[in-house]
Amino acid sequence: MESGVRRGPATARGPASATPMPRHELGAGAEARARGPGAVGARRFLLCLYLVGFLDLFGVSMVVPLLSLHVKSLGASPTVAGIVGSSYGILQLFSSTLVGCWSDVVGRRSSLLVCILFSALGYLILGASTNVFLFALARVPVGIFKHTLSISRALLSDLVAEKERPLVIGQFNAASSVGFILGPMVGGYLTELEDGFYLTAFICFSVFILNAGLVWLFPWCEAKLSSAEKIQAARRNSAPWGRGDGHGQETATPPRSTVGPRPARPPWLEFTSTLRDMKNLIFSEMWDLFAVRLLMAVAVMLYYSNFVLALEERFGVRPRAAGYLISYGSALGALAGLALGPLLRLYRHDGHALLLHSSALTCLLLLLHACARSVPVAVLCSSLLAVSTAVGRTCITDLQLAAGGAQASGTVIGVGQSVTAVGRIIAPLLSGLAQEVSPCGPPSLGAVLALVAIFLMSLNRARYGGAGGGSDKLKRE
Repeated sequence: MESGVRRGPATARGPASATPMPRHELGAGAEARARGPGAVGARRFLLCLYLVGFLDLFGVSMVVPLLSLHVKSLGASPTVAGIVGSSYGILQLFSSTLVGCWSDVVGRRSSLLVCILFSALGYLILGASTNVFLFALARVPVGIFKHTLSISRALLSDLVAEKERPLVIGQFNAASSVGFILGPMVGGYLTELEDGFYLTAFICFSVFILNAGLVWLFPWCEAKLSSAEKIQAARRNSAPWGRGDGHGQETATPPRSTVGPRPARPPWLEFTSTLRDMKNLIFSEMWDLFAVRLLMAVAVMLYYSNFVLALEERFGVRPRAAGYLISYGSALGALAGLALGPLLRLYRHDGHALLLHSSALTCLLLLLHACARSVPVAVLCSSLLAVSTAVGRTCITDLQLAAGGAQASGTVIGVGQSVTAVGRIIAPLLSGLAQEVSPCGPPSLGAVLALVAIFLMSLNRARYGGAGGGSDKLKRE
């Protein structure tokens, strides 16, 4: 793969020795010299990825809040606007897993470039949309290929050690969240200008083109050392899906299976093999993780689905003030991503325990928000929810990657995004039904779903072991 995840003996050669010396035989100076250049190169590469994540959400968040206003200005009825809006989630549902699997086969660099360029094409068409047909057409390439953040997270998983992964993904999410904070403010200012929406969409297109240029100029060679070392370590473990024929992870077979080159297989055969393994993955040991992801995603989406409307109906808060509160929550979520390192050290790198506790806090805050009788209590709940959901989102992604293995991180993240897309389809329907009962209905229903997720996590707690050992235990099953 172009990000340094290459198969065969080429991975074992290069800057690292094919037969590394035991750690106790290396002096402190020798170990620093052996690891220093690779660590510096990997850190530089991570900073480039953080910049890509920031620009991605900065460009998207300039446009997305304005879509409903623009499609209405084109003369679309509410029903047509709803159908066009839901088409994005439906396309994401079917494309997330396929694009993630495709990135495992063809490499992160090629798949990331293709996704960025096709997303840029979608926003270019959106900037030229003067009727509903062009507007709907613009959502097609974005719905299929807007998986740049997912592939970036898979690439992060390829590059860093397992204990460092939650911290690095949290930092990536924080950098992306900063873009989501700044984008709506810039888009809101630009849209007040003449032909403001078209200008905003064109700037978003330009941001994606800039991102493509950055990915093309990435120091990929500097990331190959850490990636190759990570894959070598993964090969010494048993394959998480009970096989070792498709992704370079070997089972407990004789040593000769890890030395000689394997015969090359056509890309379509790799693709179908990965899809078959993905099916086994979903319906085996990881089903509970995907179920928890779906339940928590729907719970949080129910809370946000009528957030502005509920604040106005319950407390008389104007939409502008509610928008400021959303931006404030996004900023807190970004800070929570940066605080994951100390949190994980406090939990001794037990990601499952951290996920369980953050989900319990989310459940409690949803219930408190539904019962709030004053604006300060609602603001406090909203602030803490931004933190708990940011922590939980990173933890569930890390647990999925730990269970899925290093060689199929794109597929695992893609399946997770498909599960979230299912939540995007379900949540509006449940929110509408709950809101018929009361403005407090959506967060109350979200608390119930979060409680079910907590119960499910508690039942499967033993499968993930104690502090620091859960991931390894799951992989050996």
